[in-house]
Formats: sequence, C-alpha cells, structure tokens
Amino acid sequence: MNIKKLNNLLELFFEQYKLQEKSNIFLTPLKSDQKSFTWEETLNCIVNLSKQISLINKTGDRCLLISENRPEWMISDLAIMLSGSITVPAYTTYVEKDYEYIINDCSPKVLIVSNQNQFSKVESILKRNDTIKKIISFEKLDINTEQYLNFEDINSDIKNIEKLIPEIKITRKDPACIIYTSGTQGNPKGVILSHGGILNNCDGAMEILQPFLSKNSRFLTWLPLSHSYEHAVQFVQICVGAKVFYAESIEKLVKNMSDCKPHIMTAVPRFYQNLYQKINSTFSKATGFKKKLINKMLQLGSKKINKKKLSFFEKINDFLLDKIVRKKIKSQFGGELQAFVSGGGPLDKDVGTFLNAIGLPTLQGYGLTETSPVVSCNPIHDIRVETVGPPFEGNEVKLADDGEILVKGENVMLGYWNNKEETDKVLKDGWLYTGDIGSFDENYLKITDRKKDILVTPGGDNISPLKIENELVNSIFIDQALVYGDNKPYLVAMIVLSEDKKKSSKEEIQNEIEKVNINLTKVEKIKKFFISNEKFTIENGMQTPTMKLKRYKIIQKFKNNFEQLYL
Repeated sequence: MNIKKLNNLLELFFEQYKLQEKSNIFLTPLKSDQKSFTWEETLNCIVNLSKQISLINKTGDRCLLISENRPEWMISDLAIMLSGSITVPAYTTYVEKDYEYIINDCSPKVLIVSNQNQFSKVESILKRNDTIKKIISFEKLDINTEQYLNFEDINSDIKNIEKLIPEIKITRKDPACIIYTSGTQGNPKGVILSHGGILNNCDGAMEILQPFLSKNSRFLTWLPLSHSYEHAVQFVQICVGAKVFYAESIEKLVKNMSDCKPHIMTAVPRFYQNLYQKINSTFSKATGFKKKLINKMLQLGSKKINKKKLSFFEKINDFLLDKIVRKKIKSQFGGELQAFVSGGGPLDKDVGTFLNAIGLPTLQGYGLTETSPVVSCNPIHDIRVETVGPPFEGNEVKLADDGEILVKGENVMLGYWNNKEETDKVLKDGWLYTGDIGSFDENYLKITDRKKDILVTPGGDNISPLKIENELVNSIFIDQALVYGDNKPYLVAMIVLSEDKKKSSKEEIQNEIEKVNINLTKVEKIKKFFISNEKFTIENGMQTPTMKLKRYKIIQKFKNNFEQLYL
C-alpha cells in the first residue's frame, strides 16, 4: 500500500479492508463484557453509524467522543470521518469544567459516549447547553429523549459496501480531528490535525516497524485513544492489518500482555520508568549465581546498545544469556514482544539502556500533539538511547538560536481551533515552534527539556528540572519527584517514596539524594527536600492523562512547603 498516494484516512481503512479475510477478528477487547469485531462487522458499523451522524451534522461539524479504549472507539472515529464531520476526542479523566470548556469551544452537535458512567459527567452540562442535538452510546443509557440512540440499534448489514469508496471526497489537507492538549499550563487548546498529517505519521511508522511486521502482528492498546499519540497509532494498526487488543486497565496491563502476547506496544516514559523500577527492584533481591547472571546480562546488553564491540567469548555468553535470562524476562510480557515504542516525553537514558539490555527493545521517539504527533523515532537497527532518532521522511527539523526545536511539514497542525492568537505564537512562516529544547547528534535529534520548564538561577544558569527528576526517580526509594528553584539560591525537591520504602528514614533518603548529586553539576544539586504522602495522579489533577507532571498545579498546591526549605 502506497500511503503517500492516499487522500484520507478512510481510504487507508478501505484499502486494508480489501486485503483482509472479512470474517477474521480485527478488534478485540480484553474486558469480558465487551464485543469483538470482525473486519466485516467493523465496516458495517462504520457505515451505519456514519449515516446517523450525517442526519445531524454537515461537513465540518464536530462530534464529541467520550469513551474508554474499546473497539467502538475506532469505529466511531472512522464513522465520524465518513460523515464528513470532525472527531473531537475527550479524556475520560476530565472533570465537568473541562468538558464544558470543550463543548463551549468547538460546539459539537453529536455526542458519542461509551456508558452511563461517562454520560453522567456531561449530563448536567447538556441540560444548560443546547449545542448537542444527538446522543449515541455504546451501552444502554438511562435517559428518555428522542435525541438518543443506542449503538446496537443502528447496525444492520449493508450490501455493496465497497461502492462507498469513490464517494469519499476528503483531501489530505482537510481536518480529521481536533485534539485538545493536556493543559499542563492552563486551559487546553484544540489542535486541528489533518488527514495528511496523520497519514504522514503512518508512513514514517511503517518504515520504523517494518522489521517486526507480519500478517499476524498483534498490538496492545492502553494509552488513551483521545491522546494524539495513541490516536495515530490506531491508524498504524490499520496500515499493518494487525489484530488489535484493548487493555482492561493499567493495573492489569502486564496480565493483558500475557493474555494477548503483543508484538508491538506503545507507551509513555512514565510506564517505562515504572517498569524499570519494578524489574530493578526484583534484580536487587537476587543472590549467588542468579545475581552473577543478571549482572553479566546487564553488562553485555549495555555494551551492545552503546555500540561497543563484544569479544568472541562475550558473544557466546550473550547468546546463552538470551536463552537463559532474557527469554524468561520476555515471557512475563507475553513472550513475543518485538518492540516497545516510547513517546510523549523524553525517556531517561538509563531506563532506555536497561530495557534494551534485558531484551525488551525500546525505541524512543519524539513528537507533540501539534505534529500529528510524531516527528522522529529511533530505528531498531541503530538505536541510540540518548536520542529520539532521526526525523521521519517529510518532516523538516531545525534548531532556533536558543536551541528550540522547529518543525515544518505535512505533519504540522492546521492551527488551534478558534484561537488565531495562540496559533500565530507557535506557527511562523510554516515552522512550528515546539517549546522543546534540543540538539543534533549527526541526524539524530536529542531532547534536553521544555523551554518553559527551564529553571534560571540568580547567576544566569539554565537548568533542566526534568533531567534531575529522571535521575531521582531512578532510585528504588523514590517513586516521583519534582524539582523547584527558579531564581532561587539553590534547588530543592518534593519526593514521593516508593510503596515499599515508605518507612525509610530521612537519613536513608538523604543518602539516595547524595548518590544522585554526585552526577550533577554544582548548580543542579539538590540541597534540601521534603517528603509528600500524596502521589501525583491524574485523579488529583497533578498529572496529565499521559502522566506528565502538571508543574504549575503541584507548585501552587505545595508552594509553602517549597518556600519553607529556603528559610
């Protein structure tokens, strides 16, 4: 399939549909009370749902989609596009004011919602806002209105369905979706992404993933599909013709991996950080011969990933370790994993090295919502863990004088919905000003920090808090950390202890801090800290849905605690 010649994302689906055995299962939820869909059932549902949306929406109208990850999510997304409408995905973790903001901002006429629980989050908004003209749900809702349709009631077999393909008049420049940013710095902005931008991502991803792909490739989806990263991944899954599994929850993720044995899985750095901590904690308890095997595996694995040549005997040892140790580790994740792909933020070098060394190939990429979302990614044949890889074909990348990463290409957003002022701040002469700071190592891009998160000392030194935080959470004692100290005489930190280290003394934690400080410059060292019993979570508003820290909210809440450290 030549992705470059496709006009829109629907053509992508239809082209893959032609190649598939129609009765094969395509979409599989791992929750036992949800339905699987064959390729034929998927297409029938897309067409039927599209007809219902078309009764309300005109071309370019918006459709709000609120749902957990499940097969109907992809079906709805494609149905919305087929109707000529624009998908507006919303996180299920939003609170009422977030939903109200989005509804007021983009005025969707159709609401697609998964179940009663999700509907209850917006029910009161709909009573005082008459924007929504049709409500469609995957599961039966307890409402009585002519506006309402249940998903099961609108599906029927459609004959000669392939005749629909020529009727689709959508170009690569047309909007596919409006994805609202996570809002780490305030109200979210609606990022308008084009069909061509997401297709550009698919093309780049297919090149990266080619060594792993087969007719029987399996993907496990667990990141919110409302996030631009996983939203684009679902179209990569279509490109592959993969069998797609939907995880039950993050708590059951490892079990789900064992159940469906995925070949490829995408996640954000926080997931890999947690994985690193758990595996490392298990390794630290090993003794005797087992400990020697683990240490040798890490030594040789690290040597390989850092491009150091192995001797003849080291190669033999490494081969044996593959069979004895790495195979056992991989079996805990289904045994058939070909690659983890990391995006949504910088992955700590030590974490990337560790995971690759133990036989879990981890490809770090880089992107943001405004770039559909991927800009670059490491290829499997030449992983450089300290980088985010070379840019995808068609993505032009350069650095501004202050190191800010600028991106140009089809993948760049069309703009922010209903917000020309903010659009003009970041889009200049076709270049997107990302707000990220980076550098190049040959053609491989490195990310150092967010421009707006940089701390400036009274002496004028620029400090990356993320770099220090990554060092801190690599400790088995520390689960989460936030570094504070903009325009302060020294840096301090807020520490959340790991569950099994809650009873540690302050002296023990201080020792861990000092271990980190050894590898930091004088101005980067943590002088003081306080321990918080409250974790950073999505639920308490201190993390975005992709587990990035909402710095301004955390600092606002614990301002007094931080300031006390300077008295």
